[in-house]
Amino acid sequence: MARAQAAHEVQVDDTRVRVTRWDFPPGAETGWHRHGMDYVITTVTPCSFLLEEPGGESRRVDMPAGISYRRSEGVEHNVVNAGDRPMSFVEVELK
Repeated sequence: MARAQAAHEVQVDDTRVRVTRWDFPPGAETGWHRHGMDYVITTVTPCSFLLEEPGGESRRVDMPAGISYRRSEGVEHNVVNAGDRPMSFVEVELK
């Protein structure tokens, strides 16, 4: 069964950063992607991430609103809202 797609809006895209807000209804996904830049995520709402990773692995990560974390270029995954409420985060990609 196909999942709904998360909505995203690029808020800033200049020579130094790209800032994107992501909004997910329950069960929605980003779709598989590979990050071409280092990035920082800040949760806007509580987030129940299901992170599907290459090789069939997956893991769930629950984070409260207002938490930030950083990942390096090259991360490949599909991000799914595994919770029963909408979730949102802001992604800042470092060019």
